[in-house]
Amino acid sequence: MAQRIEIDPVTRIEGHAKITIQLDDSGNVTDAHFHVTEFRGFERFCEGRPLWEMAGITARICGICPVSHLLASAKAGDAILAVDIPPAADQLRRLMNLGQIVQSHALSFFHLSAPDFLLGMDSPPATRNVFGLMASDPDLARAGIRLRQFGQEIIECLGGKKIHPAWAVPGGVRSALPEACRQKIKSKLPEARATTLTALSLFKKLIKQFKAEAQIFGNFPSLFMGLVGPDGSWEHYGGNLRFVDSGGNVIADQIPAARYREYIGEASEAQSYLKSPYYRPLGYPEGIYRVGPLARLNICSQIGTPLADLELSHFRECGNGSVTSSFFYHYARLIEILAAVEKIEAMIDNPELGSEWLRADAGINKLEGVGVSEAPRGTLLHHYQVDANGMVQKVNLIIATGQNNLAMNRTVAQIARHYVHGSKIQEGMLNRVEAGIRAFDPCLSCSTHAYGKMPLAIALIGPRGELVDTASTPV
Repeated sequence: MAQRIEIDPVTRIEGHAKITIQLDDSGNVTDAHFHVTEFRGFERFCEGRPLWEMAGITARICGICPVSHLLASAKAGDAILAVDIPPAADQLRRLMNLGQIVQSHALSFFHLSAPDFLLGMDSPPATRNVFGLMASDPDLARAGIRLRQFGQEIIECLGGKKIHPAWAVPGGVRSALPEACRQKIKSKLPEARATTLTALSLFKKLIKQFKAEAQIFGNFPSLFMGLVGPDGSWEHYGGNLRFVDSGGNVIADQIPAARYREYIGEASEAQSYLKSPYYRPLGYPEGIYRVGPLARLNICSQIGTPLADLELSHFRECGNGSVTSSFFYHYARLIEILAAVEKIEAMIDNPELGSEWLRADAGINKLEGVGVSEAPRGTLLHHYQVDANGMVQKVNLIIATGQNNLAMNRTVAQIARHYVHGSKIQEGMLNRVEAGIRAFDPCLSCSTHAYGKMPLAIALIGPRGELVDTASTPV
């Protein structure tokens, strides 16, 4: 008798989604899907707005990563103005994006995923959360909160507030880094570095404990994509696109953002509002690729800072060619926090950060522009078409979480086939399915909507709609 398990909503992610797991007559998994069930439609209701408003509008797509949309939008505006922004504006945008990487990655690791690692995949769901972590290891939980706060304070220092700063604009930025803020950031760098190194040491010890999860949490061949510098180094704001295969071979390199459509196609599926981008030369769905921390470390030749490059060498021991297990997104995230802290240390005394030359003035010089930047969760593209007055005619947003959609579906199916058997729901097994999704740190609000309930409700449904079994977490 065919049956179906539903996990609705998936918890400890940003946004609202569910997972369905289809069983055959013997209780074995035949298929599984990750469904994004909310619709928002930002692309359509941006039409008709002035280009100058787009950075501020699209930053409202998400409360978790507004900086990512702010910067990608401003870069699309730069392309339409056909300007090179002042060097100070470039450095200031980079500083804000580094702060964004720190705060978002800290949220993902300490608040959303660490409860699984430190409290156990099979621990009770009522305590397997950040509050349980606070009770179990208050010092670590406090350090994680302060690390995220450090990243948020960088954003606030530059943009005036931690969430939705209307700061980056087509042609540059609105304000420089105040000297008092520079000193504040410098004073907190040693603690940020120490916390990150502690978390890295802890996670590397835990890898041995989670060998099984590392083998089956999204461990499959795929392509990886992200930005790299001219020399192939790690990038988070500039550079061009690179694709690498699971063997670590570069298959497409130094692709300008304006040419993204030659390499990225977009498909849609009936069960989700989330688009499914793919590598166009291989077609759909064979052109599956991943973006984000795992991809960025797989595609780069080096990071360019001493401690992060040392960790990168250890990270690469987790794979043969590319690191293909999605479980190691967590490891990559911590390495990127370390890289961000080191890069902030290297640039914080740059006098350009206090410059008054912050904006290139120009009108509409092109009718189309593409902006690309690395959001914490992966490569983000904003593509705008405008009329001669700068009124937006068409918008296409390719979101990091969407680019991981095919990989998340494959991850869910892989984990479910290993752990889910029979008609009785075991919460610990299903949490592993959710944990596979959490490895990607999906931000569903970027393409849909961020409102959802935290309690997890699971129903096992028979072929005629009868309720076979249920399970739920405490409210």
